[in-house]
Amino acid sequence: MIPTVVTRRKLSEVRRRQILQAAVTVIGERGLCDTRISDIAERAGASSALVLYYFGSKDRLLAEALAFSEERFYAETAEEIATVESATEQLIRLIERSCAPGSASRQNWHDEWVLWLDLWARSPRDPEVARDREALDRRWRETIAGIVRTGQRQGEFSAIDVDDFALRLSIMLDGLAIQVVLGDPEVPPERMYEICVGMAASELGFEGRAGSRPRLPAARRRPQGARPRAQRPPSRAEARSR
Repeated sequence: MIPTVVTRRKLSEVRRRQILQAAVTVIGERGLCDTRISDIAERAGASSALVLYYFGSKDRLLAEALAFSEERFYAETAEEIATVESATEQLIRLIERSCAPGSASRQNWHDEWVLWLDLWARSPRDPEVARDREALDRRWRETIAGIVRTGQRQGEFSAIDVDDFALRLSIMLDGLAIQVVLGDPEVPPERMYEICVGMAASELGFEGRAGSRPRLPAARRRPQGARPRAQRPPSRAEARSR
């Protein structure tokens, strides 16, 4: 009896993740307003009733899909920067992953930023969505701050206000990403990268790879990158509890 219950729970989690991945893709393609629950259900090979059973509403599905996407981003980022000892290189990798397509498993850079645009747009009118937005933004700033504090301890970075720097860099990344997603010809991913690395290098006192470009593999992608013993970014639940 117990193995059967465990198996069902595992299958339920697998199904939930399939629906979340379908939501990331469909909302990224169409935007939230033009996406129906039935569209996501069809992409996931499920029924609309099952989608509503797991998530209750389209707004809740949006928040959960973005959290799912961000968890994957942080897991990939932690794995990549775990091989890098220098905090400078870790920060550059993090910026790089935020500016351009990356590994084959991260084909949905554009889709994920579109999710963010929808979340930001709904936050002023929905307190629950606003709380999710706040938790995700806090986690992103804490991830940046953690790398900078490590760099200061290792003597790589100047003694600046870490939290203030993390806030300003995260805002810069968000704002420039909007221009990239909108297809602004003056802000391609390479320009976004140059601006953000240049700002970080100027304020933290490291050489900013003048004229460098984010690594663009053959496939499409987006942002990634822990120190010898990198701190694990806090989970979504931990972030919300702070």
